[in-house]
Amino acid sequence: MRSMTVAATLIVASAAAAAAQDVAKGQQVFAQCRACHQIGEDAQNMLGPVLNGLDGRKAGSVPDYAYSDANKKSGIVWTKATFTQYIKNPAAMVPGTKMTYAGLSDEQKINDLWAYVSQFNDDGKKK
Repeated sequence: MRSMTVAATLIVASAAAAAAQDVAKGQQVFAQCRACHQIGEDAQNMLGPVLNGLDGRKAGSVPDYAYSDANKKSGIVWTKATFTQYIKNPAAMVPGTKMTYAGLSDEQKINDLWAYVSQFNDDGKKK
């Protein structure tokens, strides 16, 4: 009976480790975001807004970026849950958004990407 409990614990621990967020892998996933977004201490708005301080930020609130009305009026506050939903299909979550990205469906890549972007404060320094 004890060996079954140990085996079950190891399986659960392995599944949790597999689902863990990996900042380094998230940085690799962010490479596809770089065409439109910057992040870090020297980040500037480009085709898309700077992603510094994304965790807890209200959508449409980066100064000096021309958001779509749809984004400004979305009422979204960026959390892991809202980011996960949005990045899968931005146009479905915010019809009328300027973000033309087709979406990311791989849950692990989404988790890794969130781990990477959410580590930056408003000033672009890592937490």
